[in-house]
Amino acid sequence: MESNNIKIDGNKTFLNVKEIIVYLAHQSVFLKNTNMKEVLNRIEKIYTQTPKDIKSRLYIHLYNILKNAIINKDVPNGFFLPASRKLALILDISRSTVNKSYDLLVLEGYVESKPGAGYLILDLLEKTKPEIKSSKLYNYPKLSDAGISFLKNTSLINTTDDKNIAFRPGLPPLDIFPIKQWQNLSNFYWRHATYSDLSYYPASGIEPLKKNLANYLNISRNIKCNYQQIVIVAGSLQSIYLIAKATMNLGDSILLENPTFPNVTTLFKSFRSNIIPLELDQEGAIIKSENLENIQNPKLIHLTPAGHYPSGTKMSKSRKLEILDWASQNHSLIIENDYEHEINSNKNDSPTLFSLDKQDRTIYLGTFNRLLHPSIRLGFMIVPFHLLETVQALQKLSHRFISPSYQYVMNQFIEKKHLLNHIKKLQQVVHERKEIMLESFNQVFDKRLRITDSKTNGLHVLVEFPEEMNEQKCVNLLVNNNLVVHPYSKCFSVGKSKGGMILGYASVPNHSLRKKIIKMGQLFEKHLLLPGKL
Repeated sequence: MESNNIKIDGNKTFLNVKEIIVYLAHQSVFLKNTNMKEVLNRIEKIYTQTPKDIKSRLYIHLYNILKNAIINKDVPNGFFLPASRKLALILDISRSTVNKSYDLLVLEGYVESKPGAGYLILDLLEKTKPEIKSSKLYNYPKLSDAGISFLKNTSLINTTDDKNIAFRPGLPPLDIFPIKQWQNLSNFYWRHATYSDLSYYPASGIEPLKKNLANYLNISRNIKCNYQQIVIVAGSLQSIYLIAKATMNLGDSILLENPTFPNVTTLFKSFRSNIIPLELDQEGAIIKSENLENIQNPKLIHLTPAGHYPSGTKMSKSRKLEILDWASQNHSLIIENDYEHEINSNKNDSPTLFSLDKQDRTIYLGTFNRLLHPSIRLGFMIVPFHLLETVQALQKLSHRFISPSYQYVMNQFIEKKHLLNHIKKLQQVVHERKEIMLESFNQVFDKRLRITDSKTNGLHVLVEFPEEMNEQKCVNLLVNNNLVVHPYSKCFSVGKSKGGMILGYASVPNHSLRKKIIKMGQLFEKHLLLPGKL
């Protein structure tokens, strides 16, 4: 491969050639002012060592290399990719392989084909802002009132880069998930799968999983239910969506703890529900208050009794009985969102609302996303029989069913006691990290900021800010420095909100937890954001 005759264009094309070569060689260092003959000799040597399985699908491999380089800004936008003939010669591959990679990049919108000039790398910022055609000019049909409402109210709290997980609430210790066990169960499923396993499945979930889940809930949570009442979902938010769709008409009332999950509030606002706040005390949501005296038969009451979000307050048994009685008198249904039961619970906890309910008014929600990892997208709800058929119909018409392969693997994960073993380890690790979190936070902030209630369990802690602290500045500062926290103010549905931050500590490994807290303190000090230093 002769390189001496290749002209170096330091402003455009050849710079990208070097970059591609480096990436293909599994390097991360951008080579500048390097002798081209030396680079080509190096790539020739390394390319001969490329695994055969990569060579067999080389156009996909090359496409991914180029795409990642563009996304990571390693290849500047406004530059041209090298000519396919030249790149094929340099990499000793066919020109058609290069062209197939380029065609994929064009289809995905990363580059643009310029006849006579080549393939221009596009600005990804512009790519993310597509031209919006005027609906008036082209006479598009108007959006539905529901569509407009969802568009207006959708403001998910988690909008940061998924790679930044330090202090993100809702994450379990991802580093202890038994990946190998899950892989083995998944491999076993696919080794024994037949073509008939690739067909349609019941909307409510596969029977073996629901039976095992019913048994698990009986043992671990003292919840007794018929397995046919269980509906397998992607998570708690999907459960709430199905319930709201099944029960709520325009303007119907729902009682929400105030504060509570922002996404729950967002969903019911999108359904154009009348949201009525429930204040809280040390026993949980207050159902007997002046606010509720004139409320006429609200359809739903959403509660987090095992560990209120975000304060962690546990609802007393007497308060649960009060709520059940109130719901009976007002013909209301209760959504019991038990999102972190295994972490929140202890031996002295009172029974669930579902267990205390004698009138089938309670819909019980649970999730594996906070026990295992969020990407698993597996949860469940126990639905009263009088509502079950409607929920199943909605599931069938909207989400159809949850991936059966994941359901079968989850079933085996439960049956072989992997889940119970994981929970034991989870509880231990969460306890250890919480101790480190509390000790480090108290040392770094020295009472200038305090965690509200260190006795509560869960995967997060709450820090309330004094009035003089600017919540938005603090949150933005941390997020910009790869420390993801959620603003406390977004948890308030109505009325005056409080400033603060919700810190998910469980996903941060022991060895780096203290370092992250120190970094947080240093950032606050540097930018004069702590109390008395504004």
